[in-house]
Amino acid sequence: MKPKFVTIRSAMLGLALAALAAAPFFASPGEAKSRKELVIDEQPGYVPTPEEEMLPAQYRPQPVYFRTNEPPGTIIIHTDERFLYLVQGNGQAIRYGIGVGRDGFQWQGLLKISRKQEWPDWRPPPEMIQRQPYLPRFMAGGPGNPLGARALYLGDTVYRIHGTNQPRTIGHAVSSGCFRLVNRDVIDLYTRVPVGTKVVVMQSARL
Repeated sequence: MKPKFVTIRSAMLGLALAALAAAPFFASPGEAKSRKELVIDEQPGYVPTPEEEMLPAQYRPQPVYFRTNEPPGTIIIHTDERFLYLVQGNGQAIRYGIGVGRDGFQWQGLLKISRKQEWPDWRPPPEMIQRQPYLPRFMAGGPGNPLGARALYLGDTVYRIHGTNQPRTIGHAVSSGCFRLVNRDVIDLYTRVPVGTKVVVMQSARL
């Protein structure tokens, strides 16, 4: 009977591991705070399928009630929530699901959009190359580019709000400090905000 028991237990363990592997990658808001983040490196050249770009409902752009003293047109990023808010006024905002910086790469501050770019080229900064020497030194813009379809450059920093070729990372802390949206959403945001837009980055929604 002992061999039979071992076989059944092994099969159950295999099923459990298979279920874990098949579980959705997306985290519900706040879930990441209660467990270790799964960090995924950039995957230059990977082109996601339309199915992969379909986000769970909570991360899709939607109007929400939002209290703030910032004027309409301001972008407010709540890092811990994994959401970007575009203030509309009258207590309303458009909310987008985002991926944020991983532990050690998160920050907060006040900047302005200094430049906008469609299908930006990607030049990983030296610090990223040092951490991940296998990355290309240059990659032309396109569907497989990690910066995705649009980029909004933040001040004179290396940080950007940009698209992604890894839609499964939305809702997670995975980047080197930039904020990523799926391409469809970053295109929508890009059309709504001009150069000079105020961007408030907060690590906690309670600050």
